[in-house]
Amino acid sequence: MNYLNETIDSLNKKLAGGEITADQLAKDTLANIKETDKKLNAWITVDEDAKVAEDLDFNKNKLAGIPIAIKDNIITDGVKTTAASHILDNFIPMYDATVITKLKEAQATLIGKTNMDEFAMGSSTEHSYFGATHNPWNLDKVPGGSSGGSAAAVAGGQVVAALGSDTGGSIRQPAAFNGIFGIKPTYGRVSRWGLIAFGSSLDQIGVMSKRVKDSAEVMNVIAGGDEHDSTVSMREVPDYTKFLGQDVKGLRVAVPKEYMSDAVDEGVRKAVQDQIDVLKENGAIINEVSLPHTNYVVPTYYIIASSEASSNLQRFDGIRYGYRAKNTKNLLDIYVKSRSEGFGTEVKRRIMLGSFALSAGSYDKFFRQAAKVRTLICNDFDKVFAENDVIVGPVTTTPAFGIGTEISDPIKMYNNDILTISANLAGIPAASVPAGLVDGMPVGLQIMAKRFDEGSIFRVADFIERQNKFYEKTPTGMEE
Repeated sequence: MNYLNETIDSLNKKLAGGEITADQLAKDTLANIKETDKKLNAWITVDEDAKVAEDLDFNKNKLAGIPIAIKDNIITDGVKTTAASHILDNFIPMYDATVITKLKEAQATLIGKTNMDEFAMGSSTEHSYFGATHNPWNLDKVPGGSSGGSAAAVAGGQVVAALGSDTGGSIRQPAAFNGIFGIKPTYGRVSRWGLIAFGSSLDQIGVMSKRVKDSAEVMNVIAGGDEHDSTVSMREVPDYTKFLGQDVKGLRVAVPKEYMSDAVDEGVRKAVQDQIDVLKENGAIINEVSLPHTNYVVPTYYIIASSEASSNLQRFDGIRYGYRAKNTKNLLDIYVKSRSEGFGTEVKRRIMLGSFALSAGSYDKFFRQAAKVRTLICNDFDKVFAENDVIVGPVTTTPAFGIGTEISDPIKMYNNDILTISANLAGIPAASVPAGLVDGMPVGLQIMAKRFDEGSIFRVADFIERQNKFYEKTPTGMEE
């Protein structure tokens, strides 16, 4: 089973019509992953015993019997969950994350756990204890991160949809690099209960798929209230598929001048501008705007995210669960050696940065100031959305870069997120939809909207998809 030419609708029809059984679909999916993942390394754990729900209702549940991939920082009962870290490389949870429970209730088949940057810290899926994932368009390129495994699995035709998480662009950036659709919903739209925490005020579970409608179908299932998560909104979830198939006439579209500057690769700017021109030609009202605090988002984000990470990752101490170092002499030895050996270089770098920012002598100078700038960034978006429906621009400053070419320069890696971080700091929904190819590699158009207005994102993304039909293109790396 190769999903490059399949959608949730097409699979649902085949299952409902008896052309294929859910059991056979799962087996075919596993066989395809076993063959193609030799190229991609998109998976950490493939569940050979993936359970297909009983008494499947294909009319009620569009996801019934359809294999879905799960990023490996989302807790799955009885299935190894590692967050791509040595410190959790044998951890088997005893409960499901809320999104997993909802997918099971919708009778989806959970096929396994995808590769990622360790604890979601990275922009290339090179920071994984289980090795780097490769981009299906060019196997020498990164797939982006931290949800690179999920993105590569979708783009490579291994699954039709996958869950990822987005703390500073970790769904949108790999979606752009892999030529697929990926959406980070509003903070609080989808429960985070059961997501291994990186930055608790920034993390959000979202969806990646080749077609926009497939993500809308999955979002219909996973969004909504949850008694386990006090930060999740209890407001009603609309049917996101109702926003598809619409035009963009009269839609007010803001284009931040900071996002179209010379800092963005010329080819990327042109591909994005071409899509903006398509919106304009079809009746959208294009307005140039300013997000004046864009230059401050990277330091603001890395202070806040690293501070929250240093707090969240204290629980991995070699005592309660996870990796414990051997040949230790006392309790302090267990803590120090287990964390030193269990965490990778990037995770340790961010823990130290966060611990420094939260220290008594630095809190007011760094963390408090970052929190103030975060408020200014939120205000920037509120001003723009007072007169516009959506904001569009590039997702990344360049197409996918080569494996091993930037990993030794953390500052350069951090700056890869400059165009995506703001949405997390502001808590607004944002997505990437394919905008075209630059030097044979995909680039994405980023769409942002007001809080809880994912519907406008689906409307615009679906319109762009119908115009450029990028989904008809096949990743060249899979043809080798």
